[in-house]
Amino acid sequence: MSEICRFIHAEKANYTVVLLCKVMKTARSTHYAWAAGAENREARRRADEALVHEITVIHLASRGNYGVPRVTAALRRLGRTVNRKRVERVMREHGITGNSRRTGRRGLTEADTRAAPSPDLIGRDFTATRPGTKIVGDITYIPTAEGWLYLASWLDLATREVIGYSMADHHRAELVVDALDMATALGRLEPGCVIHSDRGSEYTSRQLRDRLSMLGHRQSMGRTGSCFDNAAAESFWAVLKEEIGIRFWPDRVTARADIFDFIETFYNRRRLRKHVHWGYVTPHETRLRYQQDQALAA
Repeated sequence: MSEICRFIHAEKANYTVVLLCKVMKTARSTHYAWAAGAENREARRRADEALVHEITVIHLASRGNYGVPRVTAALRRLGRTVNRKRVERVMREHGITGNSRRTGRRGLTEADTRAAPSPDLIGRDFTATRPGTKIVGDITYIPTAEGWLYLASWLDLATREVIGYSMADHHRAELVVDALDMATALGRLEPGCVIHSDRGSEYTSRQLRDRLSMLGHRQSMGRTGSCFDNAAAESFWAVLKEEIGIRFWPDRVTARADIFDFIETFYNRRRLRKHVHWGYVTPHETRLRYQQDQALAA
């Protein structure tokens, strides 16, 4: 019907509307109702074009990773009152999609059967009431033309902020100790903090245990072969490997630079994550809000 009304509207300069409606077997009221709504449809079209531009900018700034929920949250943070279903429709019509995570990551660390494991103080409860009280760590490997680059990180469960990380061409115990020292130097750990990991030899090492004892923290370990006992750390690797946008690096120096950029400028400070109380905020903003709440409570 809209095609008929559009034809009548286009030809009314040459013929009367009465004649055109009679020939096209269309009621004049139908044509006039269509014409009255044409201005509104044009306004909606222009609004959608403006929205597409904003969505595209947000999507590119997210490295092509944001889907409908986080694009909607980013728009609202910019002061745009927009319905999620409308964002979904516009993104679908223009082929804008977010990344989905890959699964099946092979574990790197191997258990040291000779070392006595620490008890599991987390129990798959990957939440914390305030920053610096519970952190989780793991090691992953990054492929480069020069060989593997190993990356160790410590993630704060209260904020999901990466508070310490280290990269090297090996995955000996000092790799995880260096990452822990970074978190300590930044002042991100409270005394008695629970430091959780798997039972890999890097984490059962005397070097790490001595450092934890010196700092006054409590070590925690999941069970052997159970990725779910350290799911929060595993989840961060999935985010990094999917959203960094690169699968293979020409050398370790380039890989180091890209990982540093991803963690420091995107993941910690710009990547939106849904918080149960505060909605979509970045890890950095989450930490600041906890600090504000603690200051008000004091």
